Amino acid sequence: MRTGTIHDDGRTSQIELDRRAFRRSQTVKSTLISCGSLIALAVIIYLILSHSEGWEKVRYMYFSPEHLIAALPSVAKGLLMNIKVLIASLIIVSLFSTLIALVRTTRSAVLFPLRLLANIYTDVFRGIPMIIALYLIGFGIPSLGIFGRIPTELLGTVAISMVYSAYVAEVIRAGIEAVHPSQRMAARSLGLSHTRTMRTIILPQAIRKVIPALMNDFVAMQKDCGLVSVLGAVDAVRSAQIYTAIHFNYASYVCAGVLFIIMSFPFILLTDRYSKKVQQREQLQGSV
Repeated sequence: MRTGTIHDDGRTSQIELDRRAFRRSQTVKSTLISCGSLIALAVIIYLILSHSEGWEKVRYMYFSPEHLIAALPSVAKGLLMNIKVLIASLIIVSLFSTLIALVRTTRSAVLFPLRLLANIYTDVFRGIPMIIALYLIGFGIPSLGIFGRIPTELLGTVAISMVYSAYVAEVIRAGIEAVHPSQRMAARSLGLSHTRTMRTIILPQAIRKVIPALMNDFVAMQKDCGLVSVLGAVDAVRSAQIYTAIHFNYASYVCAGVLFIIMSFPFILLTDRYSKKVQQREQLQGSV
């Protein structure tokens, strides 16, 4: 026996087999305990709700199966608008935030006015609540009378894009500054221009470093796309509001919430999985 786990002929030793059996038993034990605690928690919540004085009324007003089914077509149709707003906002934010981050990280004296404007932009739009930005842009721009009639979903897309561009620009800027200066110096010593250095050397590394944070911002933007309803756009939330006004039942809001969760859930899982993968890779690199 050479290492205590593998025999000279390649067979796994009894010690290693015992270790694996112990790990399996611990995994099964942990799984059973987790399932038991989850079931106990569910039973406690059910007992509390079912014995509440107003549970029957709440169950009918929010979780009525017939109203959930009846509201689903109109809410799902409204969700298509949210998806369109999300896709358009994602494209605008990706381009505009990258441009802002590049301007904020430049040290050129000629670009100082642009750098100052970028600083003011990120500070202002990170401080304004999303709902106020929607009101200012959604009602302020049409009041100017310059562009004629503008679709409300377009105004909502502009407001969401402007707010999230400020947040994402800061994330990308942090990623750019996290790249070691030697990378930029090495690229410039090889004769690469500043633009090519940023495009081929710095930005790819910066984006890779901040992907988990960018994915979290994307998930948050998915939810905030539902706020375009405050401008009158008939999205999933507005459709739910219309159904509630007609039938005086709030199950349509629950339906809209479930659809938003279903839309966000794959990206939430992807974010968690990627973050865990990055953490494992960093731990392996730091282990001796």
